[in-house]
Amino acid sequence: MNDKPRKLTANEAFEKIRDKILTGRIKPGDRLNEGELASELGLSRTPVREAIRRLESDGLVVHEPHRGVTVNQLDNQAVSELYTIREVLEATAAALAAQHASEMEIAALSDLLARQKPNDANPAEASRLNRIFHRAICDGAHNRYLNRTLDGLAQSMALLGRTTLSVPGRQAEAIEEHTAILDAIARRDAAAAEAAARKHIRSAHKARLTILYYDAG
Repeated sequence: MNDKPRKLTANEAFEKIRDKILTGRIKPGDRLNEGELASELGLSRTPVREAIRRLESDGLVVHEPHRGVTVNQLDNQAVSELYTIREVLEATAAALAAQHASEMEIAALSDLLARQKPNDANPAEASRLNRIFHRAICDGAHNRYLNRTLDGLAQSMALLGRTTLSVPGRQAEAIEEHTAILDAIARRDAAAAEAAARKHIRSAHKARLTILYYDAG
């Protein structure tokens, strides 16, 4: 009789801790203290322990010798692999959106693009609008399996830390690239949409490498 409430509580702990990681409130390399998390969430240690196990199976946290459980930090090879697969998936999404997006969905993309203005003072807000725009392209592709795969990829991308839109000049560049993608989708030109999306992700990868270089000191 008590198993169901315990599982629900563990799921709640998982969602709350996962949200802290994905929104950057708990950063890559940060140590997860089971007792502190339990106190903060108002839960016992048991559901928090179960939540941490799930986070580990999802690749969001790892066990480090002499440190315990920490938020996963991606090395340069992992970053390269992430952007390689992101390019393939998002290019596919853009091509499919050019073929399958409704006129209403294209209009919504246009509205989202119009809301994107360079805002170097608030890269987090620019990043939020960027994610919404990319999500709308994926929705326009009308492929549930692609969407699920991209959702999993987005979880891994969140481990990269600060947004590439914090790199000087990147916001304006990204808006130009978004414009090219949307123009191709609106023309129903799948090949051009795919090419524009590939260019966009490669530019994002280049910006990510810039961040990694300077963060390495």
